[in-house]
Amino acid sequence: MAKKLMKGNEAIGEAAIQAGVRNYFCYPITPQSEVAEYLAKRMPEVGGMFLQGESELAVGNMIFGAAATGERVFTTSSSPGISLMQEAISYIAGAQLPAVFANIVRGGPGLGGILPAQSDYFQSVKGGGHGDYKMLVLAPSTVQEAVDLMMIAFDLADKYTNPVMIIGDGMIGQMMEPVEFKKPPPMALPPKKWAANGCKGRDPVIIRSLFLDPLRLEQNNRELFVKYRRMQAEEVRFERYNVEKGNKVLIVAYGTTARICKTVIADFKARGINVGLLRPISLYPFPMAAVAEAAEGVKAVLSVEMSMGQMVEDVERSVLGRAPVGFFGRVGGVVPTPEEITVEIEKLL
Repeated sequence: MAKKLMKGNEAIGEAAIQAGVRNYFCYPITPQSEVAEYLAKRMPEVGGMFLQGESELAVGNMIFGAAATGERVFTTSSSPGISLMQEAISYIAGAQLPAVFANIVRGGPGLGGILPAQSDYFQSVKGGGHGDYKMLVLAPSTVQEAVDLMMIAFDLADKYTNPVMIIGDGMIGQMMEPVEFKKPPPMALPPKKWAANGCKGRDPVIIRSLFLDPLRLEQNNRELFVKYRRMQAEEVRFERYNVEKGNKVLIVAYGTTARICKTVIADFKARGINVGLLRPISLYPFPMAAVAEAAEGVKAVLSVEMSMGQMVEDVERSVLGRAPVGFFGRVGGVVPTPEEITVEIEKLL
């Protein structure tokens, strides 16, 4: 298939269609509204359904109800909108249902601004809603990677009967890059015997996250955490870039911030200074072992983020004192420049 120049938001929408999604519910919010605009046109063309809810609260519960039928369901939003869906996400995780959420992150807190940020890391990775639950969280750094991760996100949701989140800063949604829609290798997916899709010829299926018996609720929590341990064993994704023996500094960065860091690394290489990058692609599960290994022998580790310092906590947990961990971040929609990151690395050196 030939490559096509597409805006990130539109490519995300098309990737969902190519993954077999025919149910999309949303409420518009900048900087992801083009996903809804694109799918409002495309879904009817493929026999799918586009429905704009009256609020993000409504959309979250539409996703819950539709996921219970076993159909592939999907929504996109941006930071405050995802906040309003947190209760439903917790219900979906507790009821062990597959669904995919995409968060094109804007600056905050509060309404903040519409420019790119990475300040929803805690919300997505640590579980923004109530109770003990986790989502698989995947962070693309290019539009092509956003397409690729979207297309496997639905398989992962079905594999683990669990919500999956694609998280990208506003630049991912707004930039245009050439993309190709390649079918990912098929996964061995379990049958959806749990789906509430009509009980003719079988016992009724009841889907719930309410367990009034405390021992039954504890059992459900334990089942969830067995599943999360499986994710930690099987779903860690990351990129090593120029990571080798002799690195003076290791940068840890994700999303489009990592792309900026690659420019910095090239500049240092031209000066004869070796700097490596470990880019987490799965934010949950976080590639702790890979970060720890890459940090061996370096003079310092630098976490670069578009936040006031959120991922840095997981970087510190991974490094475990092997080297000092520094942090550099810009917020409010300000994107760090190669020159600024260079200055921070020079301080560490």
